[in-house]
Amino acid sequence: MSETPTNTPTNTLQYRLDGREDAPVLVIGPSLGTTWHMWDRQIPELTRDWRVVRFDLPGHGGAPAQPFTSVAELGDRLLATLDAIGVQRFGYAGCSLGGAVGLDLALRAPHRVASLALVATSPRFGSADEFRQRGVIVRANGLEPMARTAPEQWFTSVFAGAQPAIVDWAVQMVRTTDPACYIAACEALAVFDVREALDRIGVPALVLVGSEDRVTGPAEARTLVAGIADARLAVVPAASHLAPVEQPAAVTDLLVAHFAGTAPDTSGPLTVPPLPAAPVPVAEPAPAAEPTGSGRPDPYEKGLGLRREVLGDARVDQALAGDPDGAFQDLVTRYAWGEVWTREGLDRRTRSVVTLTALIAGGHREALADHTRAALRNGLSAEELREIVLHAGVYCGFPAAETALGVVARVVEEETTPPA
Repeated sequence: MSETPTNTPTNTLQYRLDGREDAPVLVIGPSLGTTWHMWDRQIPELTRDWRVVRFDLPGHGGAPAQPFTSVAELGDRLLATLDAIGVQRFGYAGCSLGGAVGLDLALRAPHRVASLALVATSPRFGSADEFRQRGVIVRANGLEPMARTAPEQWFTSVFAGAQPAIVDWAVQMVRTTDPACYIAACEALAVFDVREALDRIGVPALVLVGSEDRVTGPAEARTLVAGIADARLAVVPAASHLAPVEQPAAVTDLLVAHFAGTAPDTSGPLTVPPLPAAPVPVAEPAPAAEPTGSGRPDPYEKGLGLRREVLGDARVDQALAGDPDGAFQDLVTRYAWGEVWTREGLDRRTRSVVTLTALIAGGHREALADHTRAALRNGLSAEELREIVLHAGVYCGFPAAETALGVVARVVEEETTPPA
């Protein structure tokens, strides 16, 4: 038995149900840029024993374009969706971003998750810089660059050459995704990191990875297996990132075997403790900063974290390495970033506007380049950056603005040019 897709309120997700109503529930989550149809080849076999719930990410597959700010928020929306249809305890399988949701749920709602299958998943997806750069490219160019590179990211070259229709279908999934939701997902993955919390996962976990996956490959899979107490690794030969699409039979067999012995007991009511009002960080919290002599917390670590988010790890590492005794970089990090940039009175976009204007007025070309990159990361568009320079020219002088236009144009081209 199947049901048609269901559009849901802002705090829930678009979902689909397949299988008989009295069967135990298996929830399946998709990868970024895909829809629930990436699991179509698994459904006939899984629904023999399971009631399968598939969901779409916001802005994917025609789902309402309601961006989320973190993987935890996406997990909360999924739990609200399951609450609405009367599902309490369930098995969970997810691919990539969908797998990150599974990790989050196993940590924050362990009473709900009976078992896990983590497909093409990592406790830390690449670097924050990489995902924020994706957001910059999509904001400037739309999703076509991501669609164009999807086949080489998702499939082996042999499969892509032999199955052009499937590749075209996959590319179309990306093209029809809402850009703002795609960017929001990139931002969520940029800060997702549960490496230090893996030992708290107490359910059986299958970690499944394609042997040729260059996005989240066998190395990342082994990190999960090493960190989760009851986990086993399955490497699928001749498969890349979307292993459920490329090697459907092998993936289906592995999922069936894993979940066969871990079906949740739904014979009686489940006592569910209330979820916290605000999302709880999935990673272990950092230790409290030692107070300075004034009794105030030391702003250095907070400032360093924000500085890395705004400027990028590479630029910050370069600056730190170039200061032999660290005194100047300590001053900049502690006070400019830890005291001023972290204040709540202005959002990051506004602080970028103010910073760019000041740098134009002072003729600081190298810093202007750094903060142009930061402004793109903070959500300003190329058009907005040009308007800032033009406006600053009236008050800072046209020679300064002319120089700034050259710097800004160069950085925008470098940062928003899609990968070849």
